[in-house]
Amino acid sequence: MNTALIISIAAAVALAVLLRLLKRPWLFVILAAAVLLLGVNIQWVKPALEGVGKELGTNTVLGISAIAMLALLFLKVPVFVAVFGGSLIYFLFNPGINQIIFGQKAVTGTESPSLLAIPFFVCAGTFMNYSGVTNRIMNFCSAITGRMPGGLAQVNVLLSTLMGGLSGSNLADAAMEAKMLVPEMEKQGFSKEFSSVVTAASAMITPLIPPGIAMILYGCIADVSIGKLFMSGITVGGTLCIAMMILVHFISKKRGYLPIRSRALTGAEFWSHLRPALLPLCLPIIIIGGIRLGVFTATEAGAIAILYAILLGLLYRELSLKGILQACRETVCTTGGIMLIVSAASVFSWVLTKERIPQQLTEFIVSICPNKYAFLIAVNIFVLIVGMFIEGNATMIVLVPLLAPIARQYGIDEIQFAMIYIFNNAIGALSPPMGTLMFVTCSVTGCKTRTFMKEAIPFYLLLVALLLLLTFCPPVTTAIVKLTYGG
Repeated sequence: MNTALIISIAAAVALAVLLRLLKRPWLFVILAAAVLLLGVNIQWVKPALEGVGKELGTNTVLGISAIAMLALLFLKVPVFVAVFGGSLIYFLFNPGINQIIFGQKAVTGTESPSLLAIPFFVCAGTFMNYSGVTNRIMNFCSAITGRMPGGLAQVNVLLSTLMGGLSGSNLADAAMEAKMLVPEMEKQGFSKEFSSVVTAASAMITPLIPPGIAMILYGCIADVSIGKLFMSGITVGGTLCIAMMILVHFISKKRGYLPIRSRALTGAEFWSHLRPALLPLCLPIIIIGGIRLGVFTATEAGAIAILYAILLGLLYRELSLKGILQACRETVCTTGGIMLIVSAASVFSWVLTKERIPQQLTEFIVSICPNKYAFLIAVNIFVLIVGMFIEGNATMIVLVPLLAPIARQYGIDEIQFAMIYIFNNAIGALSPPMGTLMFVTCSVTGCKTRTFMKEAIPFYLLLVALLLLLTFCPPVTTAIVKLTYGG
């Protein structure tokens, strides 16, 4: 037996044992070992695979690649592994394509300077969490909503909106509020199911409020101004916040959920709640204002946000060395996960572009959708369904290069389409069977998913109504952008 083959088999077995010791799923272990074995012996394996690919034809190979990728995603294999796996099948079975391109595209796809905004804003958000900012903003929210029916539930919604301007991560927001607010809500008579649903649903607002990571990713993928997306997010996120607070009001009135307090705060009491939260609440204003006035770019705004968060931590004397190290660790893990998906999707996007899939899809959709509204309804249904099964960042990186050019073909404003797409992704994160927001919240609170879904029905109806509003009323997404940027 060839020496290289023996060594590669031994390395694959060693890798499999290591991954099992790290408690990785068996499917992931087998895939990793197979990829290592294949990579080491590629010079002997590829000619045979290319012969098979030549017999099957390019379209069949591309179809197999897409099916393999979707199958791996449904089997809950890590997203970047699934996308890399589907792309690798295309490269291995397609004669005449050098596999070096696979590595090149995987690397160059992550080299956009705009993508630096992601680790910067993630890092700023984690520093905020370790700087005592969250408690200060929560106290301010309770000052505003304390007399409303369902006072703590109202605090939950408003806190998600304000913290969205600081963290940019909906999962981090949901986990944080599930730990902080849900136990307290239960003590005050709220049901576990209602508390969990409000927490998960309000976390949807986070990617719609600047500096939402979803808006940064979309802007990089579709070449849309991130500053304009941030500006539009103020209106869209604010509308969703107000709508949820109204819904919570009616549900709380019906069920008898009490306010936090019965009397109005005096001016001095309100100021005592506002003063500690004033500096953190200035951060979104600094970010939006700086980008709009051209003082700095979205990427530079992320670096400024980190510096601002550190200064707040030092000012409040709550940011310890342990907190800094923990925040850096969380930043690396979160950013690493996102960038691996970006890298994998860059390879898959190259495959789609080479095979002219966007152009073919555009021609097909234009032929069956008579107008832009029919197209938008089709997109809403499609993205909602896909978002129920696949993580939002993965669907965005694969689908946006396909759908955004078609939207332009119909004359749809790029900002409106971006916010519709991001809103759809946010709903998908809340929806069964694989809604990440639902599972993160339920895992922390101990709520059963069956009762969660039943309790969430009014919120799903509200979200669909708002989605239709964004679809058929463009000014909701574009008016503030045109007002500030002109046009």
